Amino acid sequence: MATTAQDARSVPAPHLTLAVVSMLGAMFVMPLLDGLAKYLQGTYPTGQVVWARYTFHLLVMLPLLASRFGLRSLWPSRPGEQLLRGSLLLSATVLFFSSVRVLPLADSLALFFVSPLLVTVLAAVMLREPVGWRRIVAVLVGLVGVAILLRPGSGLFSATAFLALGAGAVHALYMVITRRLAGSDPPLVTLAHTALVGTVGSSLVVSLWWVPPTLRDWGLMIAMGAFAATGHFLIIKAFDHAPAAWLAPVGYAEIIMSTAVGYWFFGDFPDPATWLGMAVIVASGLYISLRERRRYRSFRPGA
Repeated sequence: MATTAQDARSVPAPHLTLAVVSMLGAMFVMPLLDGLAKYLQGTYPTGQVVWARYTFHLLVMLPLLASRFGLRSLWPSRPGEQLLRGSLLLSATVLFFSSVRVLPLADSLALFFVSPLLVTVLAAVMLREPVGWRRIVAVLVGLVGVAILLRPGSGLFSATAFLALGAGAVHALYMVITRRLAGSDPPLVTLAHTALVGTVGSSLVVSLWWVPPTLRDWGLMIAMGAFAATGHFLIIKAFDHAPAAWLAPVGYAEIIMSTAVGYWFFGDFPDPATWLGMAVIVASGLYISLRERRRYRSFRPGA
């Protein structure tokens, strides 16, 4: 998805409202995708569930893509970087789905939220973006939140938790590559490239684990792909109308919906210490996004 650096003060209020509503809609839909992935992994291998997520995502998108840009648009302007970007998201999906197979949704997502913290570090190293000491401190505080979640003796202190952390780290790389690709293709086309890479990559190995789905589970797999396409489309629409720094805080609403889905469908609910770790990570991410807003306003180095 492409992000913009325009000052939100120049964006009309109705557009900001539309952006926030679109992002909230995406944060409502994406945990449903994760919940279906967790449920389906009770019967099917992770690789098959990942395949279904990307394949039906792509099939849902193709008619919209063909009507707006034509199928020729599936050939990207920068194929090497698009392939890398899609491969990174595919890897992050495999790691995250593997974690939610065992861990509660909210716990996996809380660990995954290390991603925006790492984006700050990677953007400074790979994109030479200025990062002041305040954001560096915010990243360190966020890592303290991760340590609270992974404290010895907690239910999260396991190898599976590091799958969720790995998913967040790989997703951070994906986001940095996405910034580098901003403007090279229309956002919807870039999203289609991502779905195409995921579909092709997962199709190469899915036969190794294939379990024939029931008719009902085919329907759930299609729904999972539809949720993925809808959620990412809403995110794209949100970024069409507001800068990323203004929408980042809204993204943390996902953890509320994930907690609700985990509780309603799987009976999982975070303990107080886990809530504390989540709060520290979210607070760090919120502070970083607020510093980003100020940087967009002033364009001063060291923000």
